[in-house]
Amino acid sequence: MEKPFPHMTCGVCSKPYKDPRMLSCLHSFCLQCLHHEIEKSGSQQMFQCPICERNTSIPLGGASVLPQNLHLGFEVEVAGYTSKMVNNSEVCCDECVDGHNGLAVVFCCMCCQFLCKLCRDHHSSSRRFSKHKIVLLDQEGARQLHTIMKPRDHYCSQPNHGNNDLNFYCETCSLLVCLHCTTATHKTHTVKEISTVAKTHQMEITGALEDAKEVMAKLTGAMDENNRMIEQVEISKRNASLAINQAFETLQQTLEERKKTLLSELEAISLSKTTALTLQKEQFEKMVGDIGHYTDMASQILQTHTDHEIVALRGLIPTELQATLKRVQTISLTPNQHSNITVSVQTDDLTRQLSKLGNLFEFYLSPSSSTWMSTSVAKVGTRYNVTIQSKTSEGEEYPHGGVEVKGEMMSKTHNGAVVYGEVEDHRDGTYTITLTPQTAGPHQLLITMDGQHVQNSPDDLDVWPKGPKRDYHILCNAQQVIQCNKPRCVAIHDNGDIYVGSEDHHIYVFDQTGQLKNTIGRRGSGDGQFSYPSGISIKGDVLYVADTNNHRVQKLTSSGKFLHKFGQHGSGQGQFNQPRAFIIDSNNKLIVSDFYNHRIQIFNENGGWLLTIDGKGSGNHSFQSPWGLALDLQGNIHVAAFYSNTIKVFTKEGVYVRMYGDPKGPTGIAIDDEGYSLVSEHWGNCLSIYDPEGNKIHTVGNLKYPRGTALDPRDGSVFIANYDANTVLKYCV
Repeated sequence: MEKPFPHMTCGVCSKPYKDPRMLSCLHSFCLQCLHHEIEKSGSQQMFQCPICERNTSIPLGGASVLPQNLHLGFEVEVAGYTSKMVNNSEVCCDECVDGHNGLAVVFCCMCCQFLCKLCRDHHSSSRRFSKHKIVLLDQEGARQLHTIMKPRDHYCSQPNHGNNDLNFYCETCSLLVCLHCTTATHKTHTVKEISTVAKTHQMEITGALEDAKEVMAKLTGAMDENNRMIEQVEISKRNASLAINQAFETLQQTLEERKKTLLSELEAISLSKTTALTLQKEQFEKMVGDIGHYTDMASQILQTHTDHEIVALRGLIPTELQATLKRVQTISLTPNQHSNITVSVQTDDLTRQLSKLGNLFEFYLSPSSSTWMSTSVAKVGTRYNVTIQSKTSEGEEYPHGGVEVKGEMMSKTHNGAVVYGEVEDHRDGTYTITLTPQTAGPHQLLITMDGQHVQNSPDDLDVWPKGPKRDYHILCNAQQVIQCNKPRCVAIHDNGDIYVGSEDHHIYVFDQTGQLKNTIGRRGSGDGQFSYPSGISIKGDVLYVADTNNHRVQKLTSSGKFLHKFGQHGSGQGQFNQPRAFIIDSNNKLIVSDFYNHRIQIFNENGGWLLTIDGKGSGNHSFQSPWGLALDLQGNIHVAAFYSNTIKVFTKEGVYVRMYGDPKGPTGIAIDDEGYSLVSEHWGNCLSIYDPEGNKIHTVGNLKYPRGTALDPRDGSVFIANYDANTVLKYCV
């Protein structure tokens, strides 16, 4: 909208304002112009501003009741005076009478009159006007006029009111009135002193300005955000354009390489056929030559040789000729190669697919909605991985990469020392930040996307000091024994709490001293109920349970509140036949051992099926009845194959890597941050420790059908679910 009062002329008549009235849009027009325009519009209730086209409701009484812009009227009046003063035009005296107006030389700022020399002298000598301020008709006088001249007093126009000052305001009639008016026609109305009303209006204006200031700040912020979003659109456009070009360049390169391969194969086939046919042709030519040689000689002999000469050759000619003819009979006289070379390039389906290849999506990435989590405890000198899932403002997963992600770990005690993370963009909306803290103690973790913090960032983080190198040979006697009925699995929270799944269908939570803190769930098939839970995993404050005989996985809070479940009995994708163990990788993928289906299934964090590692069949990749699972430092999956009596290792894509060990009925497996594997053996009644190369280095015996194995993420203490002894054992290293 245009600023009010951009000029001193009416926007309708283009002349200086006369009795200007203000519309609700804050534009002003002459009263007469408004009367004319309203009449011309044909509407007595609504009027459209000629400047901004906003509508103003016309009050009862018409334009005359619209607010008077007294200040603008005064400004117009002053502008009229100063215009005459600075334009060097001849201005007549306003005081001279009888048509003998002399030329004005000064202006009285109180009387608002131009005065000639004679009138000026009379004005100055009069006691009544002696204190009036008089200025010359020049630039300096015009400047002084703006400083000196004040708005005139406003007087009552009612007869017999003696031009009293309009010092009161009738709120009932919305009119300025004088003292006499308040006791006469406005006696029963709500009347206030004009100073009181003005102060109220000033306060309202001040409040409105404060509100406007606040709204303007929000609008400015919104405009800044809008500009940032425009820049982001351009960045997204460039990234999308780059991705499209790269994809189609790859396709073109692939097609070109395939074309070269086909042409090369064609050349090889053609050369092979031509070579074979040429060799056959040369064989034919040699035989033709031989036969021709013998037939020429035979014809010559018949024509030129005598009987004695013919007999003297002892039948050589017919013998050799017949031998040559017999050789012809032993070979095929048809071409040894056919001429047809057929090419099959089925382009119809591919062309249809290519015509629809690629999609563009409008996703609004919201850093504040994006989440992060880590699967490990931060330790000095050890890599600490953080996985980020970018999301939209609606909380949906954002499926594309290319966002600028940063991670920092700042010490709160060591002069704010900062460790910067290495970021891996998985191009699917997830990112992995790897940080290696250098100092122990309280830190602050900051994670940003496109310069904005993600959800729960910054966050406080305790970094544990690096302990001495572990010596598993000292494992002998347990330092802590926790009584629990038939423990099947065990997991340790970052805070040291011990979670144990038991044969009596509960998850027990013990504190670090072994005191029972909480009991989660009970026997059943409902949400939050269990049937022989055999595998548990904790990530942050989320608890995952392999609910074995319910053939499903349940997701709960660490305090036991049900959140989600997936899976059912069966052998199809996403179905289970007694899931036994559960782990989570750095990309929030959920990995489950499917015991009687002899396979490992991998899911996204919402339980959507992604991949199956099938153990059925023969060969190195096969395994029977997978139980325990663990991830090594490279992200490979170690599978404790119960009936195969070995540990099989696969990549996260399901590719077989190696096998090691000869455990007797391996149930639980855990891998420390140095790559050592700890395997509990059900039939061996022991815990076996393997070095990173898979060599057994130590055995802890005297166990009773041990099941799950876990490591304390803080100090590496070893926990074993000693099933048949009804205990959970803790070994310190």
